[in-house]
Amino acid sequence: MTLQCVNHLAFITNDMVKTVRFYRDLLGMKLTAGIGHDGYRHYFFRLGDAASHIAFFEYEGASPMKRKFPGERTSEPVGFDHVSLTVDSRLELFALKDRLEAAGFDVHGAVDHGTIWSIYFYDPNGIPLEATWEILEIVEFPAIEDDDPLDIAAEGADLQPGHWPEVKTHTAPEDMVAKSGNGLPMRESFLKRGLARYRDEADRIAAE
Repeated sequence: MTLQCVNHLAFITNDMVKTVRFYRDLLGMKLTAGIGHDGYRHYFFRLGDAASHIAFFEYEGASPMKRKFPGERTSEPVGFDHVSLTVDSRLELFALKDRLEAAGFDVHGAVDHGTIWSIYFYDPNGIPLEATWEILEIVEFPAIEDDDPLDIAAEGADLQPGHWPEVKTHTAPEDMVAKSGNGLPMRESFLKRGLARYRDEADRIAAE
């Protein structure tokens, strides 16, 4: 098994409209899917042509998160720091900076971090974002500069076997089923309206 990319990072918004305006219309991300019912919404934005998404929940009582600058120490019980998004060139990094500032958003940077240049900004929900241009290509992994090196890092970049129990009980194919969730009507609607299709026949059979 190989994990290919981030599928999605999920956040909360109290205003899906301003969120769509920011991620789709300002940052240029594709709004790929969404579900909404009973005062609840879940929308997805895709990063370029990759399979990576940023997703948002909107529901009654939601409020913007407390702002914390990326990398800043905190004692608050937060499990999220920031999202970093890659741009292809120095020109694109500063074009994004100019675009954000023209739209009224404060931008910190650019900051030279050695391997990347970064700008920092917040979306309308107070979520801290970073856009980076990779000035170096790492050619040997892991590449670490640490004044107190960890032994575990010295083991290498690839999976080190023997540290977790081996799987002894495997799910039988006939038991590979899923319970109906609140998105099932979305699939039925998308198929009926021609907005989506099964990837292959096996997926269709598994879903029925």
